[in-house]
Amino acid sequence: MKMHVLSGGRLRMRRGVYVAGAEKHETIDLPVACYLLRHPQGNVLFDTGCHPSTETDPEGRWGTMSRAMTVLSGPGDNLITNLESVGLRPDDIDVVVNSHFHTDHCGCNAYFRKATFICHAHELEAASQADADRVGYLAIDWKLPMPMETIDGERDLFNDGRIVLLPLPGHTPGMTGALVALDRSGAYLLASDAVALRHSLETDSNPRNTWDHEQATRSMAEVRRIEASGATVLFGHDDAQWQTLRRGQEHYD
Repeated sequence: MKMHVLSGGRLRMRRGVYVAGAEKHETIDLPVACYLLRHPQGNVLFDTGCHPSTETDPEGRWGTMSRAMTVLSGPGDNLITNLESVGLRPDDIDVVVNSHFHTDHCGCNAYFRKATFICHAHELEAASQADADRVGYLAIDWKLPMPMETIDGERDLFNDGRIVLLPLPGHTPGMTGALVALDRSGAYLLASDAVALRHSLETDSNPRNTWDHEQATRSMAEVRRIEASGATVLFGHDDAQWQTLRRGQEHYD
């Protein structure tokens, strides 16, 4: 199995959302990571990043949310273009796992018309609430005709231990990570926004945009336990880590 790290866009937000005590004028640049897992039984995407239209018209896609997230993505800095760089089209994807339904993690879902989608049952419930758009859920991103499977606990995707989905609630009700076992490169935990920055793990602090701080702290402890077992944690939006990763055609196996 091969793992490709692909860009789903790039954002800028107030640093204080993630780092307590930051000055109001301080900002932080946030890569949006997506992962392609080329498993013998099918091509799996973990998250789909920002919709390409946000590169030119973020307000048209996100409305008032565009005031909190400044798009830094240049032309083609999206998952669809990145897939082309590794020789795949959207119809080549068999499974899409959405860690959660915030718009920067599922913005390209609509492109994958032949895929089965997987999310946590609590995430689907939260995104389906009448006022869900006020907390970052946009129906245009996730409410689609493709098949949707839900999980309510751990799920070994192909029953071989290579891609195991792990509930890590806190950032959102159904936040889900993936523990990936590669033959040569070892184990990787795709933590998404269960831990967006290594700073949060090191300081045991939750960002301001956390749904449930108690659950998030428990999930962070689980991430710390998995890291101690030897896995490499890939954080949701950590730019320092992002700069060190092999991306695009370069892969982990």
